[in-house]
Amino acid sequence: MTSKQKTLIRSLYDPPDGSKVGYAFSLSPAEVERQFGEPVARLASNENPFGPSPAVIDAMQRSLSEVHRYPDREMQSLQHALKSLHGEYSFVIGAGMDGIIETVLRLLLEPGDKVVVIEPTFSFYQIAAEACHGSVCAVPLRHDFSMDPQAVIAASKGTKITFLCTPNNPTGTAVPPETIELIAQSIDGLLFVDCAYGEFSTDIPYDIVKRHSNLIIGRTMSKLYGLAGLRLGYAAVPDWFLPYYEKAKTPFAVDVLALRAAVAALMDQEYKEQVHSHIMKWREQIIQKSPLPVTPSSSNFCLIDVSPKTGAEATLFFAERGVLVRSCDSFSGLEPHYIRASIGLDWECERLLEVLHLLAEEMK
Repeated sequence: MTSKQKTLIRSLYDPPDGSKVGYAFSLSPAEVERQFGEPVARLASNENPFGPSPAVIDAMQRSLSEVHRYPDREMQSLQHALKSLHGEYSFVIGAGMDGIIETVLRLLLEPGDKVVVIEPTFSFYQIAAEACHGSVCAVPLRHDFSMDPQAVIAASKGTKITFLCTPNNPTGTAVPPETIELIAQSIDGLLFVDCAYGEFSTDIPYDIVKRHSNLIIGRTMSKLYGLAGLRLGYAAVPDWFLPYYEKAKTPFAVDVLALRAAVAALMDQEYKEQVHSHIMKWREQIIQKSPLPVTPSSSNFCLIDVSPKTGAEATLFFAERGVLVRSCDSFSGLEPHYIRASIGLDWECERLLEVLHLLAEEMK
């Protein structure tokens, strides 16, 4: 590796100002349990606490003997399942939402191209854009975590791609479909709408992709469907964009087990409704019963203000009592006194509320 190449890598991932670069992972459940000796309530990563449905597990078990084959036919089976469920749209498939984001950026960006993100939000947009040598412009959310569409439109002039997460991670706030349409029709570049948590909110209809040729709606199988460990995402893209994406994507990026599991999960709507009902019930209970301020959420997690403690201090307090939550101090544009807690199983949510009350008592 040349000295110039080494300098470039250092400038991307070890900046001289000491700023944080790279995805920030939550604490390890195994490490928390080892240190503090408690059964761990895993509420840090916005996962489905129930795991995949029995139909999904059965589909994967039947597929184990075929993992020596490349998954070309299974890709078509998932395409058929997506269209059966959502309609005749142009869908692309990737290794998680992240894989789709990386492919879109690899396809679009040249060094120095401008990318807009609306922060605080999912950090991977910036990580992936800068890895493709893009120049990231951040538009802050308002004080109440709502989005200013005119500020986004103004920042997106001359931009290759704008990322919009709804419901947003980590705030849980959602953007109405009509606002998404306003932004799409007002900017020149692509608008990538990340709907990883869309099933927990007022959903974004796919037909707006037909009305706006610069709009992509991304989805994941990680949250509602319980397939986070298999890494599978999909997106509805404009018809004209599909052949370019297919040329740029990594071949066979999604394995046979993930593809067959996704088909089975999409077909098991009864299981999906059971999980959804549980999330909705406990989300409202946490918002109503928390002794600390909770941002109104449209997702499967809650953003909790633990001021005057920092998120890192509160995360340690929770870990010592067997509850794993996410400190939000790594989210750019967000003050450091927030934690994010996923909706878990009944006992996990009950324990979360217990520890929230303990924390509130300590801070009196």
